[in-house]
Amino acid sequence: MDDILNIFRALADPTRLRIMLLLQKMELAVGELAQILNQSQPRISRHIRILDEAGLAERRKEGSWVFLKPGTASELEILGRIFRSQAVAQSEQALQDQAQLSLVRKARAEMAERYFAAHADEWDAIRSLHLPEEEVERAMLALLRDAPLGKMLDIGTGTGRMVELFGAAAQSVIAIDNSPEMLRLARAKLLESEAGGGAELIQKTELKQGDFNHLPLEDAAVDSVILHQVLHYAQHPEAVLDEVSRVLNPDGLVLIADFAAHDREDLRTEHAHARLGFSDDSMKHWLKTSQLQLVQSKTLDGGELTVKIWVARKNAVPSLHPDSRGSHLPNKNLKRASA
Repeated sequence: MDDILNIFRALADPTRLRIMLLLQKMELAVGELAQILNQSQPRISRHIRILDEAGLAERRKEGSWVFLKPGTASELEILGRIFRSQAVAQSEQALQDQAQLSLVRKARAEMAERYFAAHADEWDAIRSLHLPEEEVERAMLALLRDAPLGKMLDIGTGTGRMVELFGAAAQSVIAIDNSPEMLRLARAKLLESEAGGGAELIQKTELKQGDFNHLPLEDAAVDSVILHQVLHYAQHPEAVLDEVSRVLNPDGLVLIADFAAHDREDLRTEHAHARLGFSDDSMKHWLKTSQLQLVQSKTLDGGELTVKIWVARKNAVPSLHPDSRGSHLPNKNLKRASA
């Protein structure tokens, strides 16, 4: 009874009700809520504390920013129907707030455009060294086309491209990056996908700040893991793979896309690559040490740098689709992955 009373007390204030209506649309920073509601951040923070204590909203710190999303109160499912009703969603105040929310979306998109423009030359320089990214993505999709991804973890999500690529096939997605700036870019990109019909993807995706050496997840929390052009930033790749194994469910799936071993020292000195690619022997050894069994590898030539894709399972029973240039095992047991 006390929980219900706390919920109704929390919703009795017009500002807090407006906050809840906005959070139904998207995750928002405290500063963004202050902008939309035209109130001071300290005042918004007090309202958020009350919503948090009632289980209606959940706070998450990301660098110097604090983001809000709907909380864990079981009553939210029922309340959501009220929030979405015409009488509430089409009220004059709700429509005014929606117009201000559109400005926040626009600001995020403009921030992303500025970042991409500033870093385009750097990224293009690296992309020019290997075959087009579209071919790499097609190969990744082909390898996982029959694999139930279940609860998927994207490590080093960057701009969120792997979420866009694989998210539709997953039940839910956790996307982790150590950079608050990159997470804000990922949010902006996912908003673009929403405009193209990706609203469901946004709803089932959770963006988190975290270090791949210490993943902010419980043991056996996910069914699949993607590491796309991330592992070469690790000083100790074996430690990262230990963490991957820890958070994977038994029979969980991991896909690693990265460079084969190379000698381009400029990538270390100018682009912070801690490792100049990986050999098959090293990868297989690290996977085995982390209780992950390599079930397939694929080689993608076509540039100065060769791209490799390795797929492994925890306590593995293979396999994936045959590849004439990579190792493979029979694929009859693929669908044993956790969903």
